[in-house]
Amino acid sequence: MNKKWIIVILIVIPFALMLGAIPFVNRIEPIILGLPFLHFWLFLSMIITPLCTYAIYRIQKSEGSID
Repeated sequence: MNKKWIIVILIVIPFALMLGAIPFVNRIEPIILGLPFLHFWLFLSMIITPLCTYAIYRIQKSEGSID
């Protein structure tokens, strides 16, 4: 897969986690790690978003786009 497509996918993942999936995960059950499912989902997305950003940074740095 082209690196440009990988970057696009990594940009879309946080939006999909935070905005696109909210209507589907907006429920209390199941309880995961003592959190309602919605809160766990938002917490998980707060962890995944910086990982996607870092991956984008590393890809662009390997291409020489970033000094």
